[in-house]
Amino acid sequence: MNAIKTLSLAALLALAGTASATSFVVTTDAVVGAVGATSEASSDVSSSFTDDKIVLAARDDAAAFVASQGNIRGVRLEAALQHIRQQVPTLQGDDMQLATAILSL
Repeated sequence: MNAIKTLSLAALLALAGTASATSFVVTTDAVVGAVGATSEASSDVSSSFTDDKIVLAARDDAAAFVASQGNIRGVRLEAALQHIRQQVPTLQGDDMQLATAILSL
């Protein structure tokens, strides 16, 4: 009877390990894709706005925006996003990508 419990436990742990590994791979793929998209927007913004007072003043608002997954939108962040889009009209980044780029300054 003890051997059956041991084998059952081993099988359960093996299945749990496989599920965790699969979940890790899927999560990693999603994160890498998001980082790739964000890095493009980050490089465009960071190269152009490192000394821009409007953009630098929005760092706290950008942090709140990113941490809340877009639910908290501060006035300074809104001003910075508008300013960035006016200065670089060809920029294709969404608000989350731009907020992340502002944090990297």
